[in-house]
Amino acid sequence: MDDKRQKSQKELASKARVGSEASDGAMRGFESFEAVGATESLAATEHMLEEVLDKENLKEALSKVLENKGAAGIDGMTVDKLPEYLKENWKRIRKELLDESYAPQAVRRVEIPKATGGVRQLGIPCAIDRFIQTALQQVFQRHWDGTFSQYSYGFRPGKSQHQAIQQAQEYVSSGMRWVVDLDLEKFFDRVNHDVLMGRIAKRVKDKRVLKLVRAFLNAGMMEDGLAKPTEEGVPQGGPLSPILSNLLLDDLDKELEKRGLGFVRFADDCNTYVASKRAGERVMESITKFLSKQLRLKVNEEKSAVGRPWERKFLGFTFTNQKQPRRRIAPAALKRVQDKIRKITSRKRGNSLKQITEELTNYLRGWIGYFGYCQTPTVLQKLEQWIRRKLRCIVWKRWKRNATRFKRLRAMGLSITHAREGAGNGSRGPWRMSTSPPLQNVFSVSYFETLGLPRLLCQNSA
Repeated sequence: MDDKRQKSQKELASKARVGSEASDGAMRGFESFEAVGATESLAATEHMLEEVLDKENLKEALSKVLENKGAAGIDGMTVDKLPEYLKENWKRIRKELLDESYAPQAVRRVEIPKATGGVRQLGIPCAIDRFIQTALQQVFQRHWDGTFSQYSYGFRPGKSQHQAIQQAQEYVSSGMRWVVDLDLEKFFDRVNHDVLMGRIAKRVKDKRVLKLVRAFLNAGMMEDGLAKPTEEGVPQGGPLSPILSNLLLDDLDKELEKRGLGFVRFADDCNTYVASKRAGERVMESITKFLSKQLRLKVNEEKSAVGRPWERKFLGFTFTNQKQPRRRIAPAALKRVQDKIRKITSRKRGNSLKQITEELTNYLRGWIGYFGYCQTPTVLQKLEQWIRRKLRCIVWKRWKRNATRFKRLRAMGLSITHAREGAGNGSRGPWRMSTSPPLQNVFSVSYFETLGLPRLLCQNSA
């Protein structure tokens, strides 16, 4: 039976530059080099540094850095000053890169709160290092991306989180009703430099590039005015980190493919789908050993588990328990959006209804752009109705007196009878009043649309 399951899993797994005006000016003096075609051949990477320093590659890198903006590094130089800096210093920098004397600066440590709690430690490179890393990343991407697994979706051109979720859904629909949900403990902070450099050396012959990558890895992190050396990890926030993480975890992808397992990976989030709990437990045990022995990575046992797909979350989504599962927003993700909305609509902030609606609009457009991929419209319908109730509550509380409420309701077009009905029910409390006919009439769906509030589900009622 296990052989049949493995066979079915294997079958499913097998299926399933434009530079700105600023960048043009900054590129004067850059040497041109005919780019090498994407290949795994070591011979084609013997002069990779020249490919990195190719004029068109550098123009593209500068354009990306300027477009992405971002905070300044430890030197305080913002990216908008980078073109002028390159005009004045590129000749020297290029010489240092070619003679292997270039020394990257330490990254600036920044902590941002995680959506799930705790903080994520970022390392922000200075603008010039960000530019050089981007030029390196582009060349690595061209050479390596075509060799990565089709089931790796993170930080790759033409691939997305939604595609990863769709692939996971296909596995569940095919009958793989158990998932091995692996969480790598502090992955970006724990990457072993020697293991990583060994993987790069298998693909890059140019020793100057190897030395440069090692220099970026060992550049250190500035904290409390002191630069601390980095002996492991790839700093999140640097352009090189995504491609290097994909290279390292490509070993995991290839191992899962070799075993004929159905899996999907987005960065360090990796789910493997199997037909039974027993099979999942075996996969969890063997893959944990593989990661520890081969890649020196540790699985977070508290966050990892073998479970049902509808009980686990993946990239903010989970699935319904049906023969043909539907995508739904994970409960934790739904709670986060509600917490954010509560914060935006807090009475303590004192913002006007227009200001609150504008802030909500900016947030919700990005949120629905991602979570609108769900297939459970009732959740969106209820969320949209809840948001409108919150906004009605804000107005009703601010009007305070019944006389003020009556006057405002009349000014918004209600008849005397309906305005009195609304104003006279103030004792019912704002939350109950927020669904009363008078308030729903004046603060309707169309009213909030005129303020710019986006619809989460077009078929919604008030």
